[in-house]
Amino acid sequence: MRSTRSLPAAAMLPALLLLAGVPAAAQEGAQVERRHVGNRVTESVPEIPADLLARLNRYQNTRGASVAGWTADGCLLIGTRFAETTQAHRVCEPMGMREQLTFEPERIGLGDIAPAGSGLDGFVYSRDLGGDEFWQLFWYDLGSREATLLTDGARSRNQGALFSRDGGRLAYSSTARNGTDTDVWLMDLATRQARPVVTEGGNWNAEDFSPDGSRMLVTRYVSINESYPGEVDLASGALRMLPVDGEKAGFGGFRYAPDGKGVFYVSDEPVDGAAQEFRTLRYHVPGSAPRIVSGHIPWDVRGFEISDDGRHLAYATNEDGIAKLHLLRLPGLEPVALPDLPVGVFGGASFSPDGGKLALSLNTATSPSDVYVVDIQARSLERWTRSEVGGLPVDGFVEPALVRYPTFDEVDGAARTIPAFYYRPKAPAPAGGYPVVVSIHGGPEGQALPVFNPSFQFLANELGIAVLVPNVRGSSGYGKSYLLLDNAMLREDSVKDIGALLAWIGEQPELDSERIGVSGGSYGGYMVLASLMHYSDRIRAGIDIVGISHFGTFLQNTEDYRRDLRRAEYGDERDPEIAAFFDRVSPLTNAERITTPLFVAQGRNDPRVPYTEAEQIVEAVRGNGQPVWFLMFDDEGHGFAKKSNSDYFGAAAMLFWQRFLLDGEASTGD
Repeated sequence: MRSTRSLPAAAMLPALLLLAGVPAAAQEGAQVERRHVGNRVTESVPEIPADLLARLNRYQNTRGASVAGWTADGCLLIGTRFAETTQAHRVCEPMGMREQLTFEPERIGLGDIAPAGSGLDGFVYSRDLGGDEFWQLFWYDLGSREATLLTDGARSRNQGALFSRDGGRLAYSSTARNGTDTDVWLMDLATRQARPVVTEGGNWNAEDFSPDGSRMLVTRYVSINESYPGEVDLASGALRMLPVDGEKAGFGGFRYAPDGKGVFYVSDEPVDGAAQEFRTLRYHVPGSAPRIVSGHIPWDVRGFEISDDGRHLAYATNEDGIAKLHLLRLPGLEPVALPDLPVGVFGGASFSPDGGKLALSLNTATSPSDVYVVDIQARSLERWTRSEVGGLPVDGFVEPALVRYPTFDEVDGAARTIPAFYYRPKAPAPAGGYPVVVSIHGGPEGQALPVFNPSFQFLANELGIAVLVPNVRGSSGYGKSYLLLDNAMLREDSVKDIGALLAWIGEQPELDSERIGVSGGSYGGYMVLASLMHYSDRIRAGIDIVGISHFGTFLQNTEDYRRDLRRAEYGDERDPEIAAFFDRVSPLTNAERITTPLFVAQGRNDPRVPYTEAEQIVEAVRGNGQPVWFLMFDDEGHGFAKKSNSDYFGAAAMLFWQRFLLDGEASTGD
């Protein structure tokens, strides 16, 4: 059973702030009316002007499509949104009709599809309630068009559905046993009976069934830098951990080779005793040394897929934020030529049942995700979906440039540089330069990629605001050393990278260093608050979305199943030295230093960053002489999945930028 979460009520916040060391002066804001409109709670957010809503309308009516895989009849299962939330659809020919299959009130996540030839015709999907991320698994039968609940329907978190090769069993990860540990479970689909097969404690995932169904590859995830692979004998339940070269390593997927004797996997383990910066694709047969398949590419391998017929393996590399696709012929691992693909980011690669085609989702900075199919023999690329862009002219979208700016420290005697994507408005720069919004990604181990973002396009094309999207230290994609540069006591070094970006902006004649805003979600929300804490004199306004305001209270109140995962990144708040460090660096205990207009947006059901993180920073910053807007949705979690909610937040955010970045107002109505 899950332990009770310690969430301070709003009435307790002043006492909490005093205990956190927030000066009384920072708590003495005027009483602000809290408004409830349906599922929406607002404080100080004005009515959205009709003309702004009209300008935003087309940008907010763009959509994308992502591929989940092939159904037995040769159709593609995709996820897309035509109403409030993303649902499952089926497309059976290039540019064919999208047939909607699920009609859930909540966003769904598409899982594994029943293997061809298994006698099953359908797929597994997940769904939570109001963004609480306690996902339940459902079986959708394409014959009857009925969905059936597979998991307990209670407060367990279930994910990572994986069919055995014959379709008779389903493996998945679940917290059902004790609410804290994520075990690997195995379900007999004929009887719908399930049992845990890995109960070692921690966070475990099922990776692959052996071809004969007798074994399963599993991994225990500790952090992005530390995972441990193992193999389970499904008859006896015996777990055998596989050796890891070096003290610890990060892994990215394990699959049996088609013959079942060797394994393919992605790892940053040392090679011949030499440390590796990037994750490479490897092939290992017991009794021999691993073969480094992608060692000639000095970038991370992000994932791979093996065709059911065992003839091909496809893998993707992330090269400075751009995806590259590679295809190998098995078993010899000879390269196979591919057609030219658009420059961008892709995912969801899936071989057709006969192995002759490869479907994938492609996203570029100027077009949303759509589904394409590679014909391997013909070396051709065919588009299967064309998602709407609100009727906007595609050639009017802004494509970002990759820039690098120097930061405060050095590498090998030269200034370290930070990569950033720069969305420059097409209109000529005004006198004084373009205003700037700095958008900071979450994670912190995430990576900002040059994908289609309608908000960035609106800022650039409609408001004339330049957007800079940095990958500060601690971001993935730039090597293990870069990833570790912000861990634990180094936390504020990533904030200094934002300070360096502010200085770089001041050196660009076309950018206005007097009008800079910052925005970010989750860990990016913390970065916004921390940037305002350190650089309020250089930042005009900030938007914090589901952000951390104090690492100690965040770790206390985040859901039990993820607390240790976050301690691995931020530090353990039970250590007095770490707790004292959290007090020194957290925005909540430095709230009096945030002296710029602030907009805080939150989902009430957020299991990752509890809503109290938002409420306590709003309470603390009020009284600093600048406006604080607050928005919370009662039916959302870690972000805004429902279109109406996302649209309202997007409009409120643009109004905020108009008021405090472009117009420079010092106050606003209630």
